[in-house]
Amino acid sequence: MNVVIHDGIQNLPVFQKAVITFGSFDGVHYGHRTIFSTMAKEAEAIGGETVVVTFSPHPRAVIYPNDDSLRLLSPREEKEHLFAGTGIDHLVICPFTVEFSQLQPDDYIENFIVKFFDPAIIVIGYDHRFGLNRQGDIHFLRSPSWSSHFSVLEIEQQLVDSAKVSSTKIRQHIEAGQLDDANELLGHPYLIHGKVVQGQKLGTKLGYPTANIAPSNPKKLVPADGVYAVRVQHEGVQLGGMLYIGNRPSIQDDNRKSIEVNLFDFHGDLYGQELMLELVGYVRGDMHFDALSALQEQLAHDKTASEALLRMVPKQLLSIVILNYNGLDYLKKFSQAVLKSLPDGKAELVVADNASTDESVAWLQEHCPDIRIIQLPRNLGFAGGYNEALKSVNATYALLLNSDVEVTPGWVEPLLSTMQSDKTIAACQPKVRSFHERSHFEYAGAAGGLIDALGYPFCRGRIMSNVEEDSGQYDQPKEVFWITGAAMCIRLDTFRQMGGFDASYFAHMEEIDLCWRLKRSGYRLVAIPDSLVYHVGGGTLSYASPRKTFLNFRNGFNTLLKNERWGRLLWLLPLRVLLDWVASVHFLFSKEVGNFASVWKAHLEVIMRLPSTLRERRTVNQKVEQYRIAPDRTHTGKYPGSIVYEYFVLGKRQTGLLTKDKSVTAT
Repeated sequence: MNVVIHDGIQNLPVFQKAVITFGSFDGVHYGHRTIFSTMAKEAEAIGGETVVVTFSPHPRAVIYPNDDSLRLLSPREEKEHLFAGTGIDHLVICPFTVEFSQLQPDDYIENFIVKFFDPAIIVIGYDHRFGLNRQGDIHFLRSPSWSSHFSVLEIEQQLVDSAKVSSTKIRQHIEAGQLDDANELLGHPYLIHGKVVQGQKLGTKLGYPTANIAPSNPKKLVPADGVYAVRVQHEGVQLGGMLYIGNRPSIQDDNRKSIEVNLFDFHGDLYGQELMLELVGYVRGDMHFDALSALQEQLAHDKTASEALLRMVPKQLLSIVILNYNGLDYLKKFSQAVLKSLPDGKAELVVADNASTDESVAWLQEHCPDIRIIQLPRNLGFAGGYNEALKSVNATYALLLNSDVEVTPGWVEPLLSTMQSDKTIAACQPKVRSFHERSHFEYAGAAGGLIDALGYPFCRGRIMSNVEEDSGQYDQPKEVFWITGAAMCIRLDTFRQMGGFDASYFAHMEEIDLCWRLKRSGYRLVAIPDSLVYHVGGGTLSYASPRKTFLNFRNGFNTLLKNERWGRLLWLLPLRVLLDWVASVHFLFSKEVGNFASVWKAHLEVIMRLPSTLRERRTVNQKVEQYRIAPDRTHTGKYPGSIVYEYFVLGKRQTGLLTKDKSVTAT
């Protein structure tokens, strides 16, 4: 749904349980979007609507009218364009006047915020100030005078690869010509909006006709001089081009700053039209040429370089990748919510189809043009399917998401923020609740994966088949041993360096095997409860399926053989064989003949494949050492006892009961 824009405050509707924020939001950058995603999450929880209040003109232009140093990242037209992709319900553009700037904090809240918006919740950034002389802050908002009117949430300062996100930092990058750095902090390409004005038509004579752009606001921050690759939407068609910014040192004229764009494969008159340019990449700095022929030759090189930048699959900050096999019903039910949750600018949703035999691909092509489709030649399983699909993904982070997962508003941002804040974190996951029993955790991942001393995996919130109710007992971020494959956010370069999933696993426990390798290399894996999803579970292969039993027993053994130390394997393997035989007898007495046979079939295949598994162990060890970033962290998230003994003999059915007496090392 598009944002509703309100010009002024005189004819506002009556907002329902408004979740609001207010400020300048210059650049509508990554940090701002964290505020907006939090607002959406809170509004969803109370059945309210989100309202962003911003100001025009910029407050500094009114308070300091003689200060000509103010330069805007996003004047009004650009700001409205950017807000269209944030998921906000209402954008209110309030006139900022001298009189308004004189409001005391009490008046600001009572006669502006409460009077016009009657908020249920106010969400603000960590350093926000308001009112005369910026006297108002979060402590003022939380004072007893206002606590009965609304609640207040504060958003901490955001980081991208350990760099603080701020409008000031972004301006510095743009002024220095560091477009890639600026775009990364913005979370979207830098924009220039303006009208096409009359030029000298010299570009036409050189064979590169240009449209001269006059920015819509004289205080717009113009990037450093040079040539940039750009994209522009014109009459519904996206065109590539190259943008020149500079004083045209090779041309004898009045030496004024010029902003000129040459659109590729376009023939027509743009005079008087308004264009929105997206600056995609930096090509070169400004240069002086002694002859126009030399300039013309350089322009040919600039076009080639710009076209190469525009042809590249744009590197996304995040690619959410859903691996689909005959999941048409789930795609219909859940994919649109995932699409709407994408952070704007540098994120995409990809469906990798594992040779489905239903109408999944046809339906996506007809109804979901914004979803990129990767069609795999055959069903490669979860492990092989993701390995193959991620070869076609160009992103910093990949978020692997099961097709039977329902996402919630704002679920992506806590995961991204975690990954961007610490490069030692290789992967993270949201809290996973059951779709059918929504107050309880879900079997596949719950609140993060752990492992016991015998190599049996379990979760914070799930031991064996016992799943706990979520009462907030695991609501702190925690380093864990493994991340669920149902919703795994991972550094894509790290995934590739470590060899991805073991394709021989086909499905089940491949994520535990990968996570074990990552922890051996010194990486951290973290569960983030501020992000929440609901998982149907067993959507492709039932949890009670003999096929799943086979895969779990086989893959569990192979995971130990590839990752556990030899000194432990000497006693652990015989014990695991004995326990597996006990499990098979249990299946037999429970009349689960298929599961009984699956255990023995799994052991037989482990023996037959032992030589290749040992070769794989050597390869894994080489990769672990080659890409090591820190000492081994496999002690973290490992339970020192046996969940089999604790569960079946002592009757401890909850993670909290286990860790009461024996701690799971975690940070």
